[in-house]
Amino acid sequence: MIFLAKIDPQRMRARLSCACLIALLVLCSGKAYARVFVLNTFDIYPYSTPRGTGSLDLVVKEAFRRIGENVKIVWLPSERALINANSGIDDGDFVRVAGIEKEYHNLVMVPEKLCEFEFAAFAKSSAIKVSGWESLKRYNVGIPRGAVALEAKMPEVRSLTEVNDQNALFGMALDGRVDVIIYDKLQADGFIKKFRLDGIRQVGPVLEKCRMYMYLNRRYAALVPRLEVALRQMKKDGTFSRIMDSAAR
Repeated sequence: MIFLAKIDPQRMRARLSCACLIALLVLCSGKAYARVFVLNTFDIYPYSTPRGTGSLDLVVKEAFRRIGENVKIVWLPSERALINANSGIDDGDFVRVAGIEKEYHNLVMVPEKLCEFEFAAFAKSSAIKVSGWESLKRYNVGIPRGAVALEAKMPEVRSLTEVNDQNALFGMALDGRVDVIIYDKLQADGFIKKFRLDGIRQVGPVLEKCRMYMYLNRRYAALVPRLEVALRQMKKDGTFSRIMDSAAR
């Protein structure tokens, strides 16, 4: 004959609660609770894509992977991306010119460059002649809002219009609302080809070459030297070049 012990409901609930608490502590201490860093970007093809398969998307992801961290890349308008990273709403931003920490004091630069932008002028009219920054003075110019590198170089032009995204920027040039727009050559060429903007072309030589970097909010400053080392290792072992040359677009 088997005798069944009487179960105390209160004791059973206590044991279940204890078991749940232990399981939660184990979960929180393991990989399932690993942090995912959020980095913003304003870049477009070929550097960044909505699926996160652009060349720099993959470079950033690999650098974080090498230091044992996860990262999510979010597209935001240029100025908003900076504000969110600086205020701590998000954790960082790329790709930016060196020195923006002078204005955005909570950002810390990872000192290994990600790429080099070639800023150039693009226009609809064949009458537009651009030979350098000073030659822009007589024109109505459009640039992305929050593009610190361009703001620093821009002379006193006839008018300066800043917009939130690439569609608006190239749209102004097509509609004649500005005479000329300034943008990174590689991304502009890709945008023009993708949307068949045959009426827009580069006018004049490259205006400026700028090294571009990743920034983190200063509360994660301890990650900066580790990411710097990871990027350097990626360049040394060939991973960086392979990603930049063959990333899915």
